[in-house]
Amino acid sequence: MKGSWKSKLTSGLFVLPYLLCFGVFLLYPLVSGLVLSLQNNDMLGTHEFVGFKNYKDIFTPGTYVHDSFVRGLWGTLKFVVYSVPVLIAVGLALALLVGALTAKARGLFRTVFFLPYAISATVMATIWMRVFDTDSGFLNLMLDRLHIHRSQHIGWFTDTPWVWIALVASTVWWTIGFNMMLFINGLNEVPEELYEAAKIDGASAWQRLIRITLPSIKNVTAVVLIMTVIASFNVFAQPNLMTRGGPGFETNVMLMKVFDVAYGQHQGGAASAMAILLGLIMMAVSAILYRLMFRKEAS
Repeated sequence: MKGSWKSKLTSGLFVLPYLLCFGVFLLYPLVSGLVLSLQNNDMLGTHEFVGFKNYKDIFTPGTYVHDSFVRGLWGTLKFVVYSVPVLIAVGLALALLVGALTAKARGLFRTVFFLPYAISATVMATIWMRVFDTDSGFLNLMLDRLHIHRSQHIGWFTDTPWVWIALVASTVWWTIGFNMMLFINGLNEVPEELYEAAKIDGASAWQRLIRITLPSIKNVTAVVLIMTVIASFNVFAQPNLMTRGGPGFETNVMLMKVFDVAYGQHQGGAASAMAILLGLIMMAVSAILYRLMFRKEAS
């Protein structure tokens, strides 16, 4: 009994740091957000309990909160649809490319592709604003030098669909290293014997990819997909720093509208309700994607 008591105490001490982090960084903010969403809070110290009024306002057409929620959600969904497939495909392609290199070159290329992920959002935005600047940006100047003439320079941040291309391109450059590393780890777990047997049977590179590689990294792909979807739903830095939500309301995303409602309109309760609904939407989308990827196993 004495040894069992000490064993339980030791196990508890190992779990304690996680429980503390869970409580401080996840549970407390979540509960605080839920409580705030039920209040009329002006973010200046005044607050009163209003129940589900903030949620009702979100679903009431004509209110500022409703319009902000719809615009933010629409912009966010566009970014998710445009960016997620590219982030998954390019991440996997880079992982396959690195895997095909010699052992000496792999470390170099892993570092090169992952390095942008380590820089701040401000630095990333500064770099790509210089690249996509309408008048003196590197890309438009290169198009001029290649004699690809247009009546005027492309407004990468002022016209559609160019603004979405600019946001997705900068996002891929900034974050693709993380997806690439996850895919590399998954590819390293695929038994080499499967590829050797497929080569003996005459399978082409494309057939090996479809019939061996992709099924073998299905679990990793599911993790990468869900994490990428969640990250794309939480997009903020790129449109906030690079487009300011323009042109018009085209790139207004949810977190920008949450910030505006909270600190621009001094409606902290409504902003919290918007954020919670966004979280519920992310959970629903993630659950649906997981179910779709593993529906065969479940059946």
